[in-house]
Amino acid sequence: MEVGFIGLGLMGRPMALNLLKAGHRVHVWSRRREAMQPLLEAGAIACASAADLARHAPVTISIVSDAPDVEQITLGADGVADGARSGHIHIDMSTIAPVAAQRIAAQLQDKGVVALDAPVSGGDVGAIAGTLTIMVGGEEAAFDTVKPLFEAMGKSVTRVGGAGAGQVAKACNQIITGVSVAAVAEALNFAAKSGADGDKVREALLGGFAYSRILENHGKRMLERNFKPGFKAWMHQKDLRIVMEEAHRLGLALPSSAAAAQMFNAMAGCGLGDEDSVAMLKLLERMSGGEGQ
Repeated sequence: MEVGFIGLGLMGRPMALNLLKAGHRVHVWSRRREAMQPLLEAGAIACASAADLARHAPVTISIVSDAPDVEQITLGADGVADGARSGHIHIDMSTIAPVAAQRIAAQLQDKGVVALDAPVSGGDVGAIAGTLTIMVGGEEAAFDTVKPLFEAMGKSVTRVGGAGAGQVAKACNQIITGVSVAAVAEALNFAAKSGADGDKVREALLGGFAYSRILENHGKRMLERNFKPGFKAWMHQKDLRIVMEEAHRLGLALPSSAAAAQMFNAMAGCGLGDEDSVAMLKLLERMSGGEGQ
């Protein structure tokens, strides 16, 4: 399949590489030429703009930081809509607010472009391995058309519902993972301050009802003090901001999410924003009178 890709960062680069490995013809564009270079060396084709990308491929994919970036590359000057033919499919795999995804989809539809919101979970490890969880909102026919692209990048692919539904699922994912990261960090900090062997505590918990993937994977990284970013803390901060804004819009009480959001705010405020979200442990150590290095 002919596909264009925008957003060649920590997540986008390996995702685009997996599309190439699966035999798809991939066109790429980035504001920074150096970001495209690894893809060009792997066989991707460079384009001059997002509009140029859409002229060369009937399907485009973006994964960028937030809703304003999505709007700029799809609806702005030289954006996807400027180069797309009627029936073009644009897949946005960024994490943005559900209402923003719905608004962008409606504006693209007015220009003859079908939009799918398809945020992902799995971090850079999943992006590299091609095992991402992909949550999709939008038209079923468009989803069926591009499903082979999703299957080249992810292991679990689910169409959740109409426009914005993928982003709702991703918000739910970030609630659970954000609260769980904070809980695991609290538990391991409690174990350390109590003089217990953290590795043994984690081993014991993995055999009971406290088991979770967060305890298994993130807990291991905390104990190894491996804070190299796979998913940076500021990104989880941004995602929980989306959750809380939606909660205010809907009039919902999300007390656990609010507490986790404040912890990620504190991480960004004390210089831990560019470290992995597992550096929550370092924040708690500092709050408990430790070094937190």
